[in-house]
Amino acid sequence: MIVRDHPTALQLFFVMQGSIVPKIAGRIISVAVLSALVLLIDTHAVELPHVSMPAMGIFGVALSLFLGFRNNAAYDRWWEARKLWGTLIADIRILGRHMHILVGEEKDREQIMSCAVAFAHLHRGALRRVDARAEVIPWIGGEKTEKMLQRANPADAALRSMTDHISALIDRGAISGFGQMTLSQTLASMAAAQAGCERIASTPLPFVYSLLVRRTTYLYCWLLPFALIDSTSWFAPLFAAVVAYVFFGLQSVTNELELPFRNVQNGLPLDAMCRVIEISACEALDRPAPEQIAPTNNVLT
Repeated sequence: MIVRDHPTALQLFFVMQGSIVPKIAGRIISVAVLSALVLLIDTHAVELPHVSMPAMGIFGVALSLFLGFRNNAAYDRWWEARKLWGTLIADIRILGRHMHILVGEEKDREQIMSCAVAFAHLHRGALRRVDARAEVIPWIGGEKTEKMLQRANPADAALRSMTDHISALIDRGAISGFGQMTLSQTLASMAAAQAGCERIASTPLPFVYSLLVRRTTYLYCWLLPFALIDSTSWFAPLFAAVVAYVFFGLQSVTNELELPFRNVQNGLPLDAMCRVIEISACEALDRPAPEQIAPTNNVLT
């Protein structure tokens, strides 16, 4: 995720970090070159068909609506994912308070909170498809980590481990009936947030819808030079490049927002949020807390 101050009016046209331009520069240049070729051929060789600008305007409005709907759908997925991770952070902080109120033994509190941190890292690893072993082992040990990683859903295995430990405390009479209900609700909320993230990660926007928008964008940008011949003359390549930047840029942005857990510039900073959970757990256990993860070159991972 990009974390930086808004650029000035002058910097606005030169800032590349967080911009979509490097990813679509080839397509912008291709459309500009196509416009120049169309203009040259029409002027000096053979008269080419001229497309009506009003017709292209109607086509452009329809394409803008398609892109707008897709952009809204992709942002809704990104924002829902952020809210789900916010719920996880809140639930683990609440769990830390529950431990002080409901669980008397410090060793029991440490085991449960350590599993909660392991759950967050294992969940992050599953969403990003990375190995979170190095972050989990310091909290629950190598043997327990390997057993969880052998499961089909390691994060759910961490939740089950927390449940088993709480059940053992209940059997010993160490947690009252009210405490059982309270802890059960917190674990259920964590499981629901995990399932919500998995739903977003495993269910992209319908491919046929994305394919329609992408094809329509290319068709519009390829036809646009034939409509700009009469109205813009030698400014046609510039106008075509600006239009290509807008449409291809929106398309590329929605591709990043559609899958919010990927480790890209506009993805969610799962590493930083897991560090926030580590800090909350350490403070709940009266341990020295690690430093928060700072942005690197204005990018928070």
